[in-house]
Amino acid sequence: MGRKILISGGGRCNFTNVEAGPANFLSANPHFAKSALARYGPRDFLRLVEKHAIPYHEKTLGQLFCDRSARDIVEMLLAECAAAGVGIETGCMVREITKQQDGFAVEAEGATFRAASLVIATGGLSIPKIGATPFGYGVARQFGLRIVECRPALVPLTFSRADLAQFGSLAGVSAEVVAGGFREKMLFTHRGLTGPAILQASSYWRPGEAVEIDLLPDVDLIGELRERRALWPVLAAHWPKRLAERWSELHGESKPGVALSDREIAALSSSLHCWQFRPAGTEGYEKAEVTAGGIDTDEISSKTFEARRVPGLYFIGEVLDVTGQLGGFNFQWAWASGYAAGQYV
Repeated sequence: MGRKILISGGGRCNFTNVEAGPANFLSANPHFAKSALARYGPRDFLRLVEKHAIPYHEKTLGQLFCDRSARDIVEMLLAECAAAGVGIETGCMVREITKQQDGFAVEAEGATFRAASLVIATGGLSIPKIGATPFGYGVARQFGLRIVECRPALVPLTFSRADLAQFGSLAGVSAEVVAGGFREKMLFTHRGLTGPAILQASSYWRPGEAVEIDLLPDVDLIGELRERRALWPVLAAHWPKRLAERWSELHGESKPGVALSDREIAALSSSLHCWQFRPAGTEGYEKAEVTAGGIDTDEISSKTFEARRVPGLYFIGEVLDVTGQLGGFNFQWAWASGYAAGQYV
């Protein structure tokens, strides 16, 4: 149980974010998440964590993590289920779902389950090696619900062939940047770029577009370059040596040993503060933390999470077209949407 919880946050589970709000979520309908988040916020989940005496700590940007292990969160949820008399079946493949006059019948291996309400909480397509499937989208299509095109999100971006030749040797080098408006670390890999800043930007990226990256935020490049009239010493003062050396080789002085002109300084400053990185693609669902897109929220009540055209059928969590930013927001969406539906099933 809870395999995705167990691997999250480096095994410590970033279970929510104290700053979680509608602005932290991406959806074709940016207003859809407001109701659920208002009714069940980070403090509500935190009360549950504290009720179970789970030690936790706050890291940067409001992220809350378990002190010990993500297993604490899984055991907490299982304990809550047990207290409520919830039955749990694992390794039980669902073969068919049918709508009946008094609710639903779920045909599974060796058993048939019947209920007045059916809640689909099956997640998205990310990390298939731990069991992610398109099951939830299939159920939605079976009942005629629209799907917003799915794509990997919070995912590393890959280099074009030209960028790979230029930057592939920098694998393991990191720097603090602003990418797509997000200020965090960026990490070079053998295949492209990752790190929190890039993962954040990836959710908003579309094929063919460029990601604008400020490689030296808060640095007065024009001032420092005018003072030194050379690129290498300025970069070396702010970056790891390998990155400074490589960037100087690729974008350095037009004539080594000759002082930079004001025009060259302006061009270098622009290229560093506004680097237009054009990815070849992403690392796909295998490396994506979440799935963007999903069941069209116009099909779902933001109050009850019931399908508007299929009474008794509910969808919650990642299977919907609501995607959180990095930092505990997707877990908070799981808790909030689950709580909202739970008031009505």
